[in-house]
Amino acid sequence: MSAEHDQHKNHNHGHEGHHSHDNHHDHENHKENHGHGDHGHAGHSHHDHHKMMVEDFKYRFWWVLGLTIPILALSPMIQEFLGVDWRFAGDTWLLTILSTVVYFFGGWPFLTGLVDELKEKQPGMMTLIGLAISVAFIYSVFVVFGLEGHLLFWELSTLVAIMLLGHWIEMRSVMSASAALEKLAELLPGKAHRLKEDGSVEDVPVEELQVGDHILIKPGEKIPADGIVIEGKTNVNEAMLTGESLPVEKQKDDEVIGGAINEEGSITVKIHKTGDESFLSQVIDLVRQAQESKSRTQDLANRAAFWLTLVAITGGALTFFAWTLFTGQDMSFAINRTVTVMVIACPHALGLAIPLVVAVSTTLAATNGFLIRNRTAFEEARNLDAVIFDKTGTLTEGTFTVTDVLNFNGQVSDDELLNYAAAVEVNSEHPIARGIVEKAEETPRRRGEVEEFNSITGKGVEGNVNGKSVKVVSPGYIRDEKMDYPQQQVEEISAQGKTVVFVILGGKLEGAVALGDKIRPESRQAIDRLHEMGIECIMLTGDNRQTAEYVANELGIDQVFAEVLPDEKADKVNEVQGQGKKVAMTGDGVNDAPALATADVGIAIGAGSDVAVETGDIVLVRNNPMDVAHVIQLSGATYGKMVQNLFWATGYNVVAIPLAAGVLFAWGIILSPAMGAVLMSLSTVIVAINARFLKMESK
Repeated sequence: MSAEHDQHKNHNHGHEGHHSHDNHHDHENHKENHGHGDHGHAGHSHHDHHKMMVEDFKYRFWWVLGLTIPILALSPMIQEFLGVDWRFAGDTWLLTILSTVVYFFGGWPFLTGLVDELKEKQPGMMTLIGLAISVAFIYSVFVVFGLEGHLLFWELSTLVAIMLLGHWIEMRSVMSASAALEKLAELLPGKAHRLKEDGSVEDVPVEELQVGDHILIKPGEKIPADGIVIEGKTNVNEAMLTGESLPVEKQKDDEVIGGAINEEGSITVKIHKTGDESFLSQVIDLVRQAQESKSRTQDLANRAAFWLTLVAITGGALTFFAWTLFTGQDMSFAINRTVTVMVIACPHALGLAIPLVVAVSTTLAATNGFLIRNRTAFEEARNLDAVIFDKTGTLTEGTFTVTDVLNFNGQVSDDELLNYAAAVEVNSEHPIARGIVEKAEETPRRRGEVEEFNSITGKGVEGNVNGKSVKVVSPGYIRDEKMDYPQQQVEEISAQGKTVVFVILGGKLEGAVALGDKIRPESRQAIDRLHEMGIECIMLTGDNRQTAEYVANELGIDQVFAEVLPDEKADKVNEVQGQGKKVAMTGDGVNDAPALATADVGIAIGAGSDVAVETGDIVLVRNNPMDVAHVIQLSGATYGKMVQNLFWATGYNVVAIPLAAGVLFAWGIILSPAMGAVLMSLSTVIVAINARFLKMESK
């Protein structure tokens, strides 16, 4: 159809312009550092490393939990608290051995973390945990060998167990997007049909293809490399690469992109780009660069842990010197007070304050249709100033559907007009034909059978249906035949970015069918809700400006970036960020992957490509733009709950540390390690219950 063909030709020219640029990367350096194979390998190794760390915390936690049960049972302080006597000869040595295993095996991640943090001069959670378990362990060992005091092995084991649990939960919640590069590489097929000089075909690995090779691509196959069509005609689906919603018609001298899908006829392609120079490799490189440059905000709990580390060390030192220099108490009493202060300064609740909220919010998000893949970015969503939406497949449905039936004469009903058109289009695989046939199937009338079907080259199709001549043709055919029709009505429809085809029955022009990319019904609601939240809404699309402006006006979009080439999308995100705004990007195609990775928050539409899903920080499972607003609401509620939990987790220290230090000792009030444990347990329970309330507050 000429209108569509013209549109596709224009679209192709845009790509030719894009691909013909060398991008002026330093290609030799680029090849050396960013080889295609290296991307997959790097992503794969990082993903495996992260998975191993999660498994390591899980493994250590279950072992420590198993050892903690006998340690609790053997601890004299716990037995005294329970009012039982399970003592036996050698029980202290058994307790010491079990606790030593817990300290070195279970505490190893925290001890090595303490060393790393001190080397970087950034004490945080690992320093605080490592310090607390070391003080409890070393002090208890001295008690075993004669120092007067209480064994704190039970405190050591419960602290290690809870901290391992907290880190295991946390790390499972923040699985990185490293699989994105592997998914990109998977878009290319493994083998290609290379044509020999004698005309025979040989199957070779894609890696062996050279510039200048001729390859055969059959219907339904992926295109293995960028090239130029030298023989054949087909429609190619580039939706996952360029965002173009319609399959693009390709014939001799048109360019095809590696990773696109050949939908119809067989074509012969001459390869002109392979490896790092290909379009797909450049997209891979953009994603890699954007992921590496993304900043990470410091974790809330780490900031709290930094201050608590200072409090623990300062409080412990002051307690020790105060009791030894200014009172008549003996050394063992001073050491007991100091240890109690330093152990209490590391509350168990702090290790769970953040992970519990993360676990609840992750579960809550999943039940509401979105998955959190990057917790840091999810927390940042509450501060967003702008949301950039990809058009095709995000704000619109990404399918070519009938939007209007124009009846010029009223001689036949709209349903009849549609069914006649569908009858001659039923054998075509063209997206216009599919859209008309699908719409006709929704009507109550039966579609007739076509006879004497014929394709009018470049203009449409014709045939006889129920004895009547039927033609479905392009505007070019109508112009050539100089047929009259209500031009203003058709132009108004065309101005909305829709494609119009005409229906001729018995030689008489009876009407027209308009097709377009249908706007999702939830899109307007989502834009309105974001505006209520004070967030600017921007649309980013490769489509022509006319189509983009129509969709933007329908939805109330604040700003439009139209006719944006795939490699320019990340630049547009940077442009908005350059205005000092925190930006979220919402998209579903491979071409959106660099923009998703560049944005402060990348929100991927779940039914889109695997690559967009793997690159996104948050994945919308239901393809509902309203979930973007829900993500931001849940982010705010989650952050608020984290702050509350940190208050409860650390707040009891304000009371417990001075009491443990003995500031009220003159009045006979002193906090024993057992009472400190009760307060610690109470704060842990409060934190756990408070995290569950997130479910009610976010609804």
